[in-house]
Amino acid sequence: MKAELKTTPLFNEHKVLEAKLAPFSGWFLPIQYTGIIAEHNWTRRSCSLFDISYMGKFVIRSEPGKSNLEKIVTINLAKMPLGSCRYGFMLAEDGGIIDDIVVYKLKKDKWMLVGNAANAESDAAYLKRHLSKNCQFEDVSNKLGKLDLQGPFSRNVLKRIVGEDISRLKYYRFDYFSVLDEEIIISRTGYTGELGYELYLSNKNIEELWHLLLKDDRVKPAGLGARDTLRLEMGLPLYGQDINRQVSPKEAGLERFVDFSKDFLGREAIAKKNIKKRLSCFAANSRRAPRQGYKIYSQEKEIGVVTSGSFSPSLSCGIGMGYIDLENNKIGANIVLKQDDVQIEATIVNKPFYKQGSVNSHKSQVISHKLQVT
Repeated sequence: MKAELKTTPLFNEHKVLEAKLAPFSGWFLPIQYTGIIAEHNWTRRSCSLFDISYMGKFVIRSEPGKSNLEKIVTINLAKMPLGSCRYGFMLAEDGGIIDDIVVYKLKKDKWMLVGNAANAESDAAYLKRHLSKNCQFEDVSNKLGKLDLQGPFSRNVLKRIVGEDISRLKYYRFDYFSVLDEEIIISRTGYTGELGYELYLSNKNIEELWHLLLKDDRVKPAGLGARDTLRLEMGLPLYGQDINRQVSPKEAGLERFVDFSKDFLGREAIAKKNIKKRLSCFAANSRRAPRQGYKIYSQEKEIGVVTSGSFSPSLSCGIGMGYIDLENNKIGANIVLKQDDVQIEATIVNKPFYKQGSVNSHKSQVISHKLQVT
């Protein structure tokens, strides 16, 4: 018997807005409202609001050295300032990626981990298995809502609600702000390449905040379709497609989020592993979009496989990511993407595809998924 799909506290709001809803990672979620391209372009030009309450969220109450959290994640927690968040991984013993996560340092003895919806249950089990018995662990995935406000006007929109204090948040920093008589977490983070914020608050207030934000004419709702094309234009990987249990951070080109100066689960395996493939970006020479599973060829030789692909609304061409053999993985190389009778000529390129995002204009670097600030 199929498990019933979960819904976020804003499910009825999505229906009122006549969103197109579809299953995703065990949830019934909005894919689009007015259209993927329209929502994508609005995010790049103005400001979009995403319901991301389905993400896995976990709180650990203990210092990382005592809780064993330092050995569970690839980030160096000892070097993290209070009020900062970092992108990293939880790995299996063989170096495969259990999940990619963002870690928040709430206090020196209180930490929050945010992971992918599809992995929420397995992440919780993994953490319980490896955390020490003397720490407090709480799965707050179904208690804590999450809204993402993304776009060049997001800061000005939030100023109306929380005041000028929002301007002090630097990239990959967070703080508590009083909203609707609740102290909520707002972090200057996102998955779109634009200036943006992620807001964590109780489910009881999320509907009111949703309405409050949408009252601003600069804000429109956006669904998972636009979120996917926005992240792909930035070359940001998606768990379950571009990264998974079978690949290591090295193969994904994300080893800079692995601190080899400390001990962690999977460290020995990935330090020794010689990689034979690497995740790469490619742009089509036409508007045709590659899709997941297309084979990648160089002069009739199969050299890899597409993991993510779409039409790029910002660049007006097909773009994608995929794993390519190291010997053929060269920037500027011409490749062909094939499936059945479909053939798409493309070129291997540097990421990000889209380089005009408002995050850059606010003196931040956009290099990779939820980029760590040093």
